[in-house]
Amino acid sequence: MTTINITQLVRKNILNLQPYISFRDHNEFNSPVLLDANENPFGEWNRYPDSTQKKLKEKLAQVKNIPTNQIAVGNGSDELIDLIIKVFCEPKADSILMMDPSFAMYGFYAAINENKVVKLRLNKDFDIDKKVFLNVINENKLKIFFLCSPNNPTGNSIEDIEFYIENFNGIVVIDEAYIEFSQQRSVLELLEKYANLIVLQTFSKAWGKAGARVGVAYASEEIINFINLVKAPYNVNSLSQELIINALENIDEFNQNLENIVIEREWLRSEFSNLNCINKIYPTDANFFLIDFKDIEQIYENLTSSEILTSKRAPAIPNCIRINIGTRAENEKLINILKNC
Repeated sequence: MTTINITQLVRKNILNLQPYISFRDHNEFNSPVLLDANENPFGEWNRYPDSTQKKLKEKLAQVKNIPTNQIAVGNGSDELIDLIIKVFCEPKADSILMMDPSFAMYGFYAAINENKVVKLRLNKDFDIDKKVFLNVINENKLKIFFLCSPNNPTGNSIEDIEFYIENFNGIVVIDEAYIEFSQQRSVLELLEKYANLIVLQTFSKAWGKAGARVGVAYASEEIINFINLVKAPYNVNSLSQELIINALENIDEFNQNLENIVIEREWLRSEFSNLNCINKIYPTDANFFLIDFKDIEQIYENLTSSEILTSKRAPAIPNCIRINIGTRAENEKLINILKNC
């Protein structure tokens, strides 16, 4: 494992915090009378959720082969991004690094915390130029590098991720929100090698549970302890915990849905290649395409007026719209509209 001192990267005031501990969640009881939390004794969902998400973490540990003490569960990956910044970045003093273009929420939460956001411009293939990366990290004092792979909104996987973990003298967060759609191997296998690595995954995409708002961080026990220290006591509700446990126990359904999305992705790729309105279809390892259109304004207007909602990325990415994969019926409707544009 790398020799980076994590404690030296943590904000000094965080080191002095005392965690909120739910007595009932940190002890075992047979038939307790629950008179400790000012709850209503009546109702089906009247009790606070398990603040430690014990059962969910045990299931995740079984599926991912990661110890429970190296897992933190958040109210979506968004909460975990926010918590990571709060743990490591001193307001008005520290900076984060993120790719450009990439997921906007890294910069959003950094800005809320009054941290500078340094953007690493991707090359024409939406990959990282290593020389540019090395220059940027040498010219700036950076605490966290958020690296999304496969990247949103470009769809491609970033090559040679280990190079960036090894060369960044701070916390490296690899956001694998779309990893299930990709042939790229997860970097979870690198956790034992790099003390400064945090891996984010979510149940919002391939698992089809966006409404549950459940994200997961995997890291060293030391980092996970700091994340749990600053999180809200009952940040993931009981319904969501139960829903995700059930999903993890029904892996066949997950695999079938994932296979269907990949089939639809390849069908759409073929259909897009025959459309005259498209300049370029960017390679994707995710459940969406980034597409360069010849007349983006007219295309976007036609799609919107037909109540087909897409994500316009221009002018940040010129002429481009991000379109995610739907059902066959939805995809056919999309293609029919584009054929007439």
